Amino acid sequence: MERLEGGLIPAVPVPFRGSSLDTAAQRAYARWMAGQPVAGVAVWAHTGRGPHLSSEQRREVLDAWRDALPDRLIVAGARDISMAIEARRGKADALLAFPEARDPVGYHQRLSRELPTIAFYLYEAAGGVAYDDPTVHRILELPNVIGIKVATLDSVMTFQRLANVLRQHPDKILITGEDRFLGYSLLLGARAALIGMGAALPDLQADLLRARQAEDWHRFVVLSELCDRFGQTTFIHPMEGYIRRMLWAAAAEGAIPLEACDDPWGPPLPIEERAAVERMVRDARATRA
Repeated sequence: MERLEGGLIPAVPVPFRGSSLDTAAQRAYARWMAGQPVAGVAVWAHTGRGPHLSSEQRREVLDAWRDALPDRLIVAGARDISMAIEARRGKADALLAFPEARDPVGYHQRLSRELPTIAFYLYEAAGGVAYDDPTVHRILELPNVIGIKVATLDSVMTFQRLANVLRQHPDKILITGEDRFLGYSLLLGARAALIGMGAALPDLQADLLRARQAEDWHRFVVLSELCDRFGQTTFIHPMEGYIRRMLWAAAAEGAIPLEACDDPWGPPLPIEERAAVERMVRDARATRA
C-alpha cells in the first residue's frame, strides 16, 4: 500500500499485429514505460485483455513487464484462482480481482490467499457487478484485500457513495479507475490511480497525482483539464474501442510501432478517430512543453 500511495498504475494494453501478439513491440513498450514516472503497471486487466489471452501469452506479457520494471509494482488481473496462481508464479506483486457476482466475498478471500488483492467495482456495461455497500464492507474487511479500484465511467454519484464507504476503512486504499473524471475522483479521496488512460501520456497523469498530494491547485487544474480532454478523445463510444485508441496513443508517443496497434477483440474504428487521438497527444505534449 505504501508503494501504491500517490502512484499511477497504467493498465497496459497488449500490442497485436492482426491476431498475433507482437513480442518485439511488447518488450519495447515495457522499456519505454520503464522511463516514465509510474509506480508500476497492471497487466491482464480489461485493457490488457487478460481473460482472452492464452496462458502462454499471459506469461509472455508478465515476463516482459517484470523484466522491464524489476523494482516496481506489477498488478495482475485475475478472473479465477488459476490466473491468480499464474500471477504469483510470474512474480506479480498483487492481484486486481475481476468482478464476481456469485459469492463475491468468498471469491476475494480465495484470491487474496495467493497475493494481496485489489477489489474492482466496474460499471455493469463493461461486465462489472454493482456490489452494494454491505458487500463492499465485507470484502474490505478481508485482511489481504488492500483496497478497491472504482471505475464507474460516468456515475459520479456511485463514486461518491463508494468513497464514503472507504472512509470507514482507513487502513484500505481507494484507487481511481475513472478515466473520464480523473481529477475529481482524486478530490473525492482516491489515493492512487489504476487506469487504462495511463497507457499513454503517463507523465502528465503522474504529475496530476503529485499536484493533488502537494495541494498545488493551479497545476492541478491545468493538468486535470488536459487529462479530461485526453479521456474525452479516447473513452468514447463504442467504449470497447478505447483499447485500440490507447494503442494508437502509445504509438503517437513513439512507444510502439503503429503496425502493432491491433485489438483482435475490439470493434473496427474509423481512421478519423486515429487522427484525433494522435492530434490530442501532440497537443498535450506541446502544452506540457
